[in-house]
Amino acid sequence: MQIEAIYDLGDLFSEVQLQQVFPDGKTFPDCLPKYPLQDIYEKYLHERNLPSFDIKDFVKENFALPHIYASNYKTDITESVQKHIEHLWDVLTRMPGNEQSSLIPLPNPYIVPGGRFGEIYYWDSYFTMLGLQVSRRVEMIQNTADNFSYLIDKIGYIPNGNRVYFKGRSQPPFYSLVIQLLREEKGSDILVKYLPQLEKEYNFWMRGHDSLDEHNKARDRVVCMPDGALLNRYWDEHDTPRPESYREDIELAHQAGKNPQEIYRHLRAAAESGWDFSSRWFKHGNSFESIHTTDIIPVDLNCLLFFLEQTLGEACKFAGRKQESSSYYSLAARRKAAIQQYCWNEDEQFYTDYDHKEGVKRKNITLAGMFPLFFGMATIEQAERASVVLHMQLLKHGGCVTTAETSGQQWDSPNGWAPLQYITVKALEQYGMLSLAAEIAKRWINLNIKVYKATGKLMEKYNVVDTHLLAGGGEYPSQDGFGWTNGVLLKLMRMYDIKG
Repeated sequence: MQIEAIYDLGDLFSEVQLQQVFPDGKTFPDCLPKYPLQDIYEKYLHERNLPSFDIKDFVKENFALPHIYASNYKTDITESVQKHIEHLWDVLTRMPGNEQSSLIPLPNPYIVPGGRFGEIYYWDSYFTMLGLQVSRRVEMIQNTADNFSYLIDKIGYIPNGNRVYFKGRSQPPFYSLVIQLLREEKGSDILVKYLPQLEKEYNFWMRGHDSLDEHNKARDRVVCMPDGALLNRYWDEHDTPRPESYREDIELAHQAGKNPQEIYRHLRAAAESGWDFSSRWFKHGNSFESIHTTDIIPVDLNCLLFFLEQTLGEACKFAGRKQESSSYYSLAARRKAAIQQYCWNEDEQFYTDYDHKEGVKRKNITLAGMFPLFFGMATIEQAERASVVLHMQLLKHGGCVTTAETSGQQWDSPNGWAPLQYITVKALEQYGMLSLAAEIAKRWINLNIKVYKATGKLMEKYNVVDTHLLAGGGEYPSQDGFGWTNGVLLKLMRMYDIKG
C-alpha cells in the first residue's frame, strides 16, 4: 500500500470520515501529518483494536489541523461596497508556500474565493479577475495566468483547485478567457506567449478523440455524436468517493442502490462542472440518486471549448502557423454547427443540454443556455426567443435563478450565482437587448449591496426569489469574500456606472 496523501490511508481515512471526526469532510484531507504517513498507518493498525482506542484522540495525536486562514478583518459597513472589495483583495491573497499538506504549491501569489480557503478554484478565478481588472491589479491578473500555466505544464491540466485530491478532474475551461483578459492589458503577444499552454489545455479536453468510432462512442471527456461530430462532457479519472466529501458520497451511493463506482463517477463529473449539485444532472426530477452527469453533453462546456478553439486559431495566426490556425478555426466552426444541432431546443425555444445516451435534448431551462449568446453563436432569432424564455422563467426580483427547478440543491432555484449573472448580462448585450441586460444587472447589484449593508459580507450565492433573505443557503459559513461575487459586482457596477 503506497501512501502519498492522507486520503490514501485506507481504513483510517474511512473511519475518520464516516465517524465525522470533523464536521467538514474537507478538514481531514487538509490536515498536516506530524509523522510519516506510513508510520501513522502502521500505528493505527496496531492500536485500533485496543479497548482504549479512540479515533478522535488518535487523529489529534498524529495530525495537526489545517492552517486557519480566516483573518481578523472587520468590515466597516459605512464604507462603500467598492472600498470594501478593494480592502478584501489583500485579505484574500495567499502567498506561495511549500507546507507539507494537500496544497499543490504555486509559484505566485493568488486570490482565493473566501477567507476560510487556502486554495484557488479554476473557474472562480476568471470572474474574480474581472474585479481585479477594475481595481487595476494587473500584476495579480498576470499571477493568475502564470499559476494556471504552471499547473498545465506540471499536471497536464488545471485541476478543480490546487489540492492533491482534486487531481483527476478540472473545471469549466475558462483558461482561454483568462488569457484573453490578460491580452486586454498587455497586447496580442500574450496569445503567442501562452500558446503552448492553450494547446495543452485543449489536448486535455480532447484526449482520446482519435480512438472514437461507431463502436466506441465516448472516451474520457469526448463523445462522438451520431453524425460523427465531436462534443464534450464532464468526466473524472476516478470512480471512488471524493476525499473531501467521502461520507456524503458513500451515503448517496448506498441510497441509489446502483453500482457505486458509477455513482461516484457521476458525482465527480458534476464537481468538474462547477454546478455541484443541480437537478440539471438528474435523470428523474429532483432525485439526486438519478444523477447521470457523464451521459450529458453540457451546452456551456462546449461553448467554452468553441472559444478555446477560436483562441487557438487566432494565436496560431499571430505565431505564423497558418495551417494550424485554419485547422483550429475549422474545428470551431464544426463545434458551433454541432451545438446548434444538438443543443438548440426548438420545443423549449432555448439552448439546453443533450443526453447522448438517450439521444434526446434535455428539457431543463438553465442559465447554461445563455453561453451560446455570450459567445455570439446564436442567430438573432434564437437570441430573441431565448430572451423571452429567460424573462418568463428565470428572471426574479434579485436577478436570475440558476435553473427553473426548485430541488433543494444549491445550483437550482431560488439561488443565483455571480458568474452566471455576468454571463447572462453580457450575452444579452451581445444581441442589443440592453434593457433586459441592465434590469438583470441592477437587480443583482441592488441585492448584493442590500445584503452587504445588513451583514458586512458578500456571499457565495444569493436567494434571488425572496430578496428579504440575506443569502441562499450553502456549504460554507459567511466569511470575508466571496471572490467571484466581488469580481462580478465590481465589473457590473463599472459597466452601469453604479456607486455603492
